Parts: sequence; C-alpha cells; structure tokens
Amino acid sequence: MGYVAVTGGEQAIEKANELVQWYRLKGSSEELHIEQIKRQMRLLIDRVMGEGGLYAPDYAALALKQSEGDPAEAAFLLRAYRSTLPRNYYSTVVEPSEMRVIRRISSSFKDIPNGQILGPTYDYTHRLLRFDLKEEGSEAIARFLEEFELEIEVDERELIFPKVAELLKEQGLLANGSEEEVEPVDITRDKLIFPASRSARLQVLARGETGVMTSLAYSSMRGYGAVHPTIGELRVGYSDVYISYPFAGDDEDTIYIGEIMLTEVETINSFTQNNEGEAKFTLGYGLTFGQNEVKAISMSILERSLETEGMAPTQDEEFVLLHIDSVEAHGFVSHLKLPHYITFQSMLDRIRKTQEEAKQEKQTGPRTATTFSYV
Repeated sequence: MGYVAVTGGEQAIEKANELVQWYRLKGSSEELHIEQIKRQMRLLIDRVMGEGGLYAPDYAALALKQSEGDPAEAAFLLRAYRSTLPRNYYSTVVEPSEMRVIRRISSSFKDIPNGQILGPTYDYTHRLLRFDLKEEGSEAIARFLEEFELEIEVDERELIFPKVAELLKEQGLLANGSEEEVEPVDITRDKLIFPASRSARLQVLARGETGVMTSLAYSSMRGYGAVHPTIGELRVGYSDVYISYPFAGDDEDTIYIGEIMLTEVETINSFTQNNEGEAKFTLGYGLTFGQNEVKAISMSILERSLETEGMAPTQDEEFVLLHIDSVEAHGFVSHLKLPHYITFQSMLDRIRKTQEEAKQEKQTGPRTATTFSYV
C-alpha cells in the first residue's frame, strides 16, 4: 500500500483537517455534486479507477471531491478503500472481443471489417479553449441534449465486431497471437517477485500511473528501447461481467452482474523470425478501465518492451514495474514530509565532527582521509 500519514499531536491534526476543509469550501456558492463530477469529469474518473484498481465511478468521484481533484491522492483513497472490501467472488474471463463498441479505430489498416468508428474523442479537434463553457448553464445543457437526440435504437449485436488481430492470426502472420491459459497471479494477494509472470506484469501495468507509463513508452519510441509500433486496433466499449453460479458445480452456469467500460489496444510491432525462417509480427497488449486510450497504448508498448531483451530502461522489468505505481510513488515521495529529526541530527553530528577533524588536521598535519556516506 505504500507509506501513509504518521501520528502526531491530535489537536494539531484536527485543526489541519479543518483548515483543509476551509480551503476546499471558501468562496464556494454551491456544493459540487458527486453526480456532476462523475458525469462531466468522466475521463478523470476513468483514470482514477484504473490507477486505484477499483471499478466504482461513484467512489472515484467521491475520492476526487475529497482530494480536491488530485488524481494521485484520489487513487490512493480508492485503493485504500478497496483493501477493506471482502473478496466474495472472482468473475469469469471478460471477453473484450465481445464488447459493445462505442469507438474502434486502426492505424495499421484503412479498411477493417465493419469500418472504423471514431466515437467520442478529442483527437480530431483543435486544442482551443472554449470560452463559451464559462456561460454554460442547465438550460443550455438541456437544450443541447434535446437537439442532439443520441437515443437511437440499435441491435446490440450490431455493435460487436471481430478483432483486427484475428485477420493476421488467420493468415499465420502473428508470432504471439494466442497465449496458453494459466491461473493468473493476484498481485493484491501475492507479493510481486521477479522474474514476474505475464499475468502479474499486466496487472501492475493496468494499475500504473498514466503519466509515468506515457513517459516510459515515449522514451522507447524515441530510441531508448526497441518498440515503436502501429495500432492494430483500439477499441472502447462495454463488456459484460459474469460470475460462476455459487451453488452449482458446473462452471458454465453463470450469473450476469453488470458491465464495465474498457479500453483495449493491440499494437503491431516489428516482425521476428523463428528457427524455420518464418517471419511474423508480434503483438503488444493494453487494457484499462474506462476510456483511457493513451495509457492503454503505453501499456501495450511497455508490455511488448518487457518481452524483449536489451539494456533500455523500458526493457528492465524491475525498473518499470516498481516505478509506475502511483500509490507507491506518491507515498514514498510524500513520506519525506514526515519527521526525519533523528536521521538529520545524526548527519549534522557527522558533518560537524568532520569539520572539527579538518581544523585539527591544519594544526597537526595531514591524516588518512575518511569518507562518510548516507543511505
């Protein structure tokens, strides 16, 4: 879980908490409703859920309100809450290939089965501030929603599309198109050990901090690594979640418990050549909660990088997996704000002793040098 706050003067801590509340509310004329945060800050909600490792939009919105919009603190709150929840069931395997797609693109192929679907995205708009949003009110929102009329009756089966990677697999062009099914490691229950299994790597990457993963993926693409792919397919949509029926011995008897929004990315990387001389492409894989496309792309790059040998930072399993976790990183850096009085006093004593010995050396002549180090 990482570092947490240390105990101190009870009265001082209470007043500090009240001061936080005052800074959060001062100058406010209206309360910030959880529903508004959930609906209008959906991409931030998706990011916090992914990094917090808990698909719960209402709680993610609450965490953002409590943390005053700090995504790292919100993810910390969400993961801390998650650790208190009982583990009643494990879901069956979720199949992103069967998701009801709202967005689906490929940068590798112009024409894909059923076509490309742009869906909700900022990719094709100019990055200009919309000053009209300053005057946006409830009437304007209601009028837009009424005029837009998104409610269109569509057979859900029409929103399920075959995966682009299947086309390459059918033609024998993929080297890692199918993985052997094994019992996945649960990194929330078992300690992460190296070398890590693929399931452990994917779990850590799925909960990784978006900015760090983007930066590492960027470094690989710029030459500090071996992976610079194209996107075979990026899809965003809703996947059904099932659990096995608890009182039946047949694993195929399942219960539908809801749906989750996912972003899935499969990237196509440079080909490899096997012992028989066959050249095939390799896939990189990324999957995140909600709509978080840059993180999913970065995850696919890092997942592929960790499968390759080399000296680049993105090919170092321990370096990547131990430094992308926002909760661990946030806690470790924040712990520097906690008391280090004894440690620093020890350093002061040592440097004063060194200075005193240096003065004596000037008076009595040179002596053997002594080097101090602090870890």
